[in-house]
Amino acid sequence: MTPSALPVIAPEFVSELPVEAAALVRAYQQASKADSTVRAYRSDVQVFQAWCERFGFRSLPASPETVAAFLVHEAEAGRSASTIGRRLAAISYGHKLGKATDPTDDEDVRATMKGIRRRVGTAPTQKAAATVDILQMLLARTSPDTLTGKRDRALLALGFAGAFRRSELVALDVEDLREDPEGLRVMVRRSKVDQEGRGFEKAIPTGRYIQPVRLVREWLAAAAITEGPVFRPVSRSGRVRGNCAQLVSQPARLTDRSVANIIKAYCAAAGLDASTFGAHSLRAGYITTAAERGADLARIMDQSGHRDPRTVVGYIRRANAFKGHSGSGFL
Repeated sequence: MTPSALPVIAPEFVSELPVEAAALVRAYQQASKADSTVRAYRSDVQVFQAWCERFGFRSLPASPETVAAFLVHEAEAGRSASTIGRRLAAISYGHKLGKATDPTDDEDVRATMKGIRRRVGTAPTQKAAATVDILQMLLARTSPDTLTGKRDRALLALGFAGAFRRSELVALDVEDLREDPEGLRVMVRRSKVDQEGRGFEKAIPTGRYIQPVRLVREWLAAAAITEGPVFRPVSRSGRVRGNCAQLVSQPARLTDRSVANIIKAYCAAAGLDASTFGAHSLRAGYITTAAERGADLARIMDQSGHRDPRTVVGYIRRANAFKGHSGSGFL
């Protein structure tokens, strides 16, 4: 199995098509999965292929015994159950696209994965929530006099206020922002829960304390951004990348990883343990803060875009763990 085999169809089928048609088919197949999923699957396929080459096994088609042994190797190497499960899904997806028998359907492979989940455990590692108090600490470390500072202030504030996933945040274009007397209406055109691209809107209030709308406006005005990506890289010399005339057709855009790096940098500057924070911290922080302030579950979900209330209830339980505690009257 080669890394390029993952997001494409069987080579023998592609070879029967004209080059242009085959390229279009590949493009649409890749669009069937989120970009982040495709990147993760490619990485997982590369790991599996390297392991097979090391021990002399065939990766496509792979035997159930090979896959089971690979899963055990990953578990012994300290990989989490979620990572191993994703790699198993990548192997399955690659075989299906390659029109090969899927070895992950074998009962021995299923039993191996079940045993790994029991032994390794499946509890996810939660990133610390950047609640409103922490967010204010981060904003205080930004420099309002530089373009980088203005961008980071806007990114932190908007990411928090909209409970955005990082992929949603970096995908925003100026055209997705619509002025409203009470703030901004932000159109999320594609999301983890909206792979078909129907889009949904988030309301961002003007606010009194964080004032996310003001910070976004200040960044766009200072960077002279009137269309295209909202959040862009800024060079060390203080120039916004992608604002040059020759790059208008494809202006630069911050990456998912950039969001995590920015948050970690300001957490470190604020004296916090940056390793416990990540790109998800802004989203978790909004939900946690809203839960602490007694916001209604449905209204929290309106902002976060969650479809399954169980996920949000988990945040609410953690936020209110000590409120009305059953032992508060006698412990």
